[in-house]
Amino acid sequence: MNPITIQNPDEILSVLADVALRGKGFTTESLLDRVLDEGFTEPIYFNANGEDPDAFYKGQPNAWAIYQIREWKRVLTVSGGPGKERRVQITETP
Repeated sequence: MNPITIQNPDEILSVLADVALRGKGFTTESLLDRVLDEGFTEPIYFNANGEDPDAFYKGQPNAWAIYQIREWKRVLTVSGGPGKERRVQITETP
């Protein structure tokens, strides 16, 4: 998949709803569920890049490997990739 950057909250939530992550480590049928569970209700920035055969976008494999979702000072990062265990990290920026 081509890298993508979105800065519209509604578009970000729409894309996240169509991302499913399978394989090793963190998995979900909808990345939106995890984002909302972590309290990211109005993300202002989304960036995704890389390629992961265990990541799906709209049911198609080989979606992005790395996702960054920012809501003000908080950033949720999901990282994975071929042969890697996927993990989730939340950080606060100064």
